Amino acid sequence: MSAAEDRLPPLRRSSGSVGRIALIVLGIVLALLLLVAPLAVIFAEAFSKGVAYYARNIVQADTLHAIWLTVLTAIVVVPVNIGFGIAAAWAVTKFRFPGKKLLIALIELPFSVSPIVAGVIYILLYGANGLLGPLLADHDIRLMFAVPGIFLVSLFVTSPFVAREIIPLMQSQGSDDEEAATSLGAGFWQTFFRVTLPNIKWALLYGAVLCNARVMGEFGAVSVVSGNVRGETNTLPLHIELLYHDYNAVGAFAAATTLTVLALVTLGIKTLIEAKGGGDPHRPRH
Repeated sequence: MSAAEDRLPPLRRSSGSVGRIALIVLGIVLALLLLVAPLAVIFAEAFSKGVAYYARNIVQADTLHAIWLTVLTAIVVVPVNIGFGIAAAWAVTKFRFPGKKLLIALIELPFSVSPIVAGVIYILLYGANGLLGPLLADHDIRLMFAVPGIFLVSLFVTSPFVAREIIPLMQSQGSDDEEAATSLGAGFWQTFFRVTLPNIKWALLYGAVLCNARVMGEFGAVSVVSGNVRGETNTLPLHIELLYHDYNAVGAFAAATTLTVLALVTLGIKTLIEAKGGGDPHRPRH
């Protein structure tokens, strides 16, 4: 008990303890209702007809393709957004130039645009009747209602995650370390890999994990540009919806367990990064 609490009358100390306990209990109850209960329902429904029926739904060709396409999208999108996030953060924090505030606003733009609206914008740009559609058709390039369109919209909706995590950290760190390395004769890449990257690694990994989670769970933008072609352009969230509309509830929940496991793994990695980063991946490390 703190010295301040020692000076409080016993009645007030008691009421404060009761209030804390009530808040803790309320938090636990809400967590059980909003987080644990839905997860329990997903797994209970998925295994409601037995393990064999669950496994039979998981290994269906369309479901396996949806899982693979979801993972492939993450493999393509996350590294690109890591590169974009580093480049954008470097430009914003290390240099002064006209239009800097505009660049920051553009980085934040995907958070302000509905994913469905983003998908429609891409259709209007790259669709058959879109602004660039005829030009793409002349060169036999198909982006919309195909896998490349899924990559494009996923890149758009997840592009701010890495940049938003490392920009505040790089701003707080300043440029002293890079300037010292340069004055000692280090080149650009030496400075980046030996000074800048070690200083931002935890925030960078944190942003990459968030980006990966959003890519795998993205529904709105992908549903607009993919065409929902079963076994071809369906990612896992879209495939779950199709199974549910086919009245295959067990199959939908079986596919949902895969997405849930991916989400839990992502959460575990995020927690590990926070622990390795000293609880705050944005805190400068010296």
